[in-house]
This record gives sequence, C-alpha cells and structure tokens, in this order.
Amino acid sequence: MKYDVNLELENRVEDYSFGDVAKQANGAVWLKSGDSVILATIVINETEIVKEDFLPLTVQYIEKTYAAGKIPGGFFKRETKPSDFETLTSRIVDRSLRPLFPKGFGHPTQITIMVFSAGSDADLQVLALNAASAALYISDIDINTSVCAVRAAKVDGELVLNPTLSQLKNSTLDLYLSGTKDDLLMIEMRSLSSNEEQIQDNFVIDPMIDPVMSLPSISVHTSNALAEDELINIFEKTQELLFATNTQYENAFAPYKKETPKLDYKAHSLNEEMATYLRDKHLGDIADAMNQMAKSERSTALRQLRKKIILVKDEWDELELKDAIEKVKKEQVRSQILNERVRADGRSLTEIRPITIDTNILPKAHSSCLFTRGQTQALVVLTMGNSKDAQMFESLTDDGTQNENFMVHYNFPGFSVGEASPILGTKRRELGHGNLAKRALEPIVDLDGQTVRMVSEILESNGSSSMATVCGGYMALKAADIDTNEIVAGIAMGMVSDGDKYAILSDIMGLEDHDGDMDFKVTGSKDGITAMQMDIKLGGISLDILKEALYQAKEGRSHIIDIMIDAESKIEFNDGVLPSTDFFHIDPSVIGEVIGQAGKVIREIIEKFEVAIDIDKKDGKVKVTGKNKTGVSGAREHIEGIANAPKIEKIKYQVGDKYEGTVKKIVDFGAFIGLPDGTDGLLHISKISDKRVEKVSDVLSEGEKITVEILEFKGNKISLGRA
Repeated sequence: MKYDVNLELENRVEDYSFGDVAKQANGAVWLKSGDSVILATIVINETEIVKEDFLPLTVQYIEKTYAAGKIPGGFFKRETKPSDFETLTSRIVDRSLRPLFPKGFGHPTQITIMVFSAGSDADLQVLALNAASAALYISDIDINTSVCAVRAAKVDGELVLNPTLSQLKNSTLDLYLSGTKDDLLMIEMRSLSSNEEQIQDNFVIDPMIDPVMSLPSISVHTSNALAEDELINIFEKTQELLFATNTQYENAFAPYKKETPKLDYKAHSLNEEMATYLRDKHLGDIADAMNQMAKSERSTALRQLRKKIILVKDEWDELELKDAIEKVKKEQVRSQILNERVRADGRSLTEIRPITIDTNILPKAHSSCLFTRGQTQALVVLTMGNSKDAQMFESLTDDGTQNENFMVHYNFPGFSVGEASPILGTKRRELGHGNLAKRALEPIVDLDGQTVRMVSEILESNGSSSMATVCGGYMALKAADIDTNEIVAGIAMGMVSDGDKYAILSDIMGLEDHDGDMDFKVTGSKDGITAMQMDIKLGGISLDILKEALYQAKEGRSHIIDIMIDAESKIEFNDGVLPSTDFFHIDPSVIGEVIGQAGKVIREIIEKFEVAIDIDKKDGKVKVTGKNKTGVSGAREHIEGIANAPKIEKIKYQVGDKYEGTVKKIVDFGAFIGLPDGTDGLLHISKISDKRVEKVSDVLSEGEKITVEILEFKGNKISLGRA
C-alpha cells in the first residue's frame, strides 16, 4: 500500500492513503497507525433529498474479529449485531461530524468505518473519528473543515494526551474531545476509580505472636472525581492540541480534496407573511402551547392552532404554516429567556424543577427508586448477583473474554412522551444514555466480586431522563445497602445565545433542549465531576462560558444532592429479599481458630447462618455473603467473637506433665481432649483404661473433664494417656 500522507502527531504516527481503495465512494481513506488499519468511506445519494427538516446521516463503525487474529465466539462464526462498543463509537463519530454539514443538506449520507487490523494498544475510537473526518474532508461534499479527536488521561497525577490503552488502564481520567481548529464540538468524560492501600491505625497485633509482622493495610476505594477548575485547565491544553492537529490535517489533505459538484439543498426560506401574521395575531396562542410542557400536549396545542388558522386562511400551505409556527415558537422561547431571563414554564435560569424520591416501592426487587423531577420520571430497579452473573464480552484490543460486573440498562418506551409506538429492541440513544449513567455511578462503588445490574425504565420524559437515571441509580444503590464513597447526582444544562448575549439554563426541559444551542450533562458529587457529556449545536463554545456552565451545574447538583440525602435517611430495606455482603478484617494470626480443625468451625458458621465466607489468609480480609442481612451480621458477630476472644498463653508441654482436659470429640479410635491452652491432644482407645474398652462412648462423654498425661509428640500432634 502506498501512503500519500505521513503525519507525526502527539503520541502516535498516522499514515493516510487516498484513491487506492473504495474508489466508487464519494470519499475514502485508508488509515494506518502502528498495527491498526482502518478504512473510512462516505457515500451520498445525489439523486434524492428528504423533505423533513433533519440531516439523513447514518454512521456505522464496524469491527471484524480477524483484525485481532480472532474467530467470533459462540454458535455463529460470523459477526452479527453490533457490540455496545461499536454502537457507542458510531454515536461519537456521528455527534462530532453532524455539525459540519451545510444547512439545508438533505441527501441521505452513509459513513462506514471498518477496522481491518487492530493494534493491542490502539485507541480505536480516536482513529475512527480521524479517519471518518479525513474521508469527509477529501470527499466531493462541500465541507472544508477538519475534525479530530483527542483523548486525555491522568497517569500518576500527570496529564497524558492521546494515551495508549496501557496508559489509559492506569489512568484516573478518561476524557474524549472532538473539535475543529476553532471550536470544541463534543465532550465525553468520566473519572476512573482506583484503590489505594492505607495502614490501619487502630489495628493492634501482639508482638509476642509475630514480632516481625508489620501493620496491615486496607484497600480504600476512591472515585477520582475531578474538580471544575482542573477540568477547565485540561480543556485548555486539549484545545491547543485540537488546533495544531486540525491545522496539520487540513494542510496535508487539501491537495487530495475532490472537486465539489453542485448539489440541491432544501429551501429553508421562511414564509414571512405567515410569520408576521402569527406574531400579530397568535403570540398568545403560541405562548399557551409553550406552557404545555409535555411534548405530546404541546404538539397537540400547536396542531390545533394550525388547523384553526387554515380554516381562516384556506389558501395557505399547511406545511409552510407548520414551519412558520415552529419558527415563531422558537423565537419566543429564546427571546423570553434572553431578554426577560424567564423560561417558558416560569422558572428562573438556575431553578430546578420539584423533585420527589420514593425508594423500595417494588417488594420483590432487591431495591428500587422512583425518581421524579418535573415531568421526567425514572423507575430504577437494582438486582444483585455474584461474579457468575457478570456480562461476558470480547474486544479487539483485549486478550480473551472480559467481564462486566456493573451494568446500567436504560429503556425509553414511547408512552413516556405520549407516542403510540411499540417497544422494540434497544436503540442507539438508549444504549448511549445507559452508558452515560454507568460512567457516572461506576467510580463510586467497589463491588469486589459482586455483580450489580440496574434497569432504568423511563415512565415520563420532559428533559434529561439520563440524569434522572443517575439520581435514581444512586438512590437504588443506597436502597440496596451498597457502600458508596460519594453522593452522585446528575443535571442537564442548556444554553441560548444570540451574538454576545447568552443564558445558561439549569435542569433543561425538552423544549429548551430542542430550541437551545447546547446539551450539556454533568454528573458528580458536591466536590467533583464523575462523568459529563456535551454536544454543541451552534459550532463551538468558549472556555469562559463552559466554566460558567460547570459552576452553575455544580450549584444545581448540590441542590439535588441535599434532597437525595434527606430521602436516603428514610430508606427502608427489602430485608426479606435483599442479599447482603459484608467486608471486615480480623487479625491474620487467629484465622486458624476461625477455620477450625479440618474446617469444622467455619462449616458450622456457614450452616448456622446460611452464608458464604471467603477469608484472605494473608491480610485477614473477610467477605461474608448471604441471602439476607440478618444472617450476614450474625456470621460477622460470631467470627469477630472468635477473633477477639481473650488470648490464652500457649503452654510449653513436656512429656510426663499432667493436666485437666475436656473431652471435645469422641471417635472410634479414641477421643480428642482439649488441653488448658486450647491445644488438642489424642487419647487413644488403648490408653483410656487399664481394662479393654470396646466402645469409647461407654467410658467417656463429650464435655467431660478428665486428667491426662503427656506421653509423646509426633510432629505437631500430642499423644495422651489417662492419668
């Protein structure tokens, strides 16, 4: 393969070939970076143009298992439906490139990205967008702006731009940005949790037992939520790299750009006669429709207004009138916000809609939360399982099968927005919203072998059901008595701008999302951000405005968190069905006593309390899991009772010494006798009496006190005789 362009970029090299493959596409690029090879193609239907006011763009990112020398697992040995990673990557590319298309572009357009070879350390999401952008830039579509992706990581506290996958696995930050050399277009960010070893200050070890044993450490989970100021500093550095990289791309790709043919564009001319009539005669009716906050109610009100006007103006085209009504409605929404600083529902710019929280309303579910904010309502249901319940998946860049033990599944049925539509398979939007909620909540939990599945059923939607899922998801975690190291909430922010005038909106509703310029979702605690997602509709945003939006989001989150804290104090657990897990530490020197001879003691605890027990003999970490909280707490109390029992000093036994002991267990060949310091010795049946003993139980009974003599030592075993 001959490469036309070789670019040395931050932390990688990219080689591009134009015109050698897929020559019948409107634009095609063969990209090689390290061991990774990607083909991106653009095809448009030049003979068709859609009438609706939307861009008919479809993006497909496709991975082939042969790219990593693998054969598909399972029964079918060819690739079937897209994986979650493929779908989410397709969404990222779509959201980054969609803003580039000219207004009025209505030709069906297909972007296809295929991974032919995957290096084990390659960031395929970054390469996918860069390849697709290059193919779009050199195509015969009238787009003269390059877009690229930058990923940022924090490794050992240091910022790394365009990290390898190995570096990303050791990072506390995963930040993916896309933009042109002038504008930031899209942000996907999440914090990555970590576990830090900390010494147990209050843990006491008797130096007489093991004088060289050091103080044990425990693993402390931290979410690594990022403060707003630090995030802005990182944005500044990544924006510099976006400018430098896109400048390189545009200079290098310009000679290969195809000639742009003349294409038909959809006419977006507004019928000014209709618009003027609406402004003069029906502003009140449009305002009343705006106050119908639910999408279905608002659409019905506007449709009724349109029918009413057509009865009077029967010569008018109804589709033109529909566009005019939509245009005047949008003007009114934006004007009221910018000039009066009041929103359509009467709220101030920073006001959060009323919130109610009901937990554990489903008796047989492990936990549940009905989170309602205004006209958005999410029912989040949580189910707990063990490691065997984890979701298995494969990726091109990992060896073998991976396990996902924290899952968030988001469902958006049509009835939630008043639509008469059947519930079908999971759509891209549902997958994306569930992934955002997962990124928000995953850093605050340390499952340690457990599996958690959350399902968010959206029952009503008018503004950011994904953020309702985050809030409801946190409450479901607490309603399941799962430990978290942060209280996390989510809020959707918006913006309306006109020239130098702008207004940042907290807790946007559907109308403001539709008619605004920004959709900006932020999740985190009162102190830091765990995840965020931003899409800019107007071509870019300044860092000053972004910083203002971040701090306004922080205030909104703090308000929501206060309400969640109050609701958390009122949680009543589903104790009858809620599995329970407890983690604690004991002195490693007493683990033998907890386990008992041949595991007798620990088996008795397991049977009595109906639990599973896992003990790390090295550091004394104990994990107890059971079907209910009562059994788990009982098992812990019993174990700690053994571990904390007063220590009896070991006796140095000598042959010939005589002691009073207790018959602990009778067996066919004798009896085990408990000596004064807890050590067991064996009194053989032949040593019980001067006379022949046929059956030990004829002479001794368990619990009986007898005097015995030390006869001999066989390794660690003590042989006894009757004194």
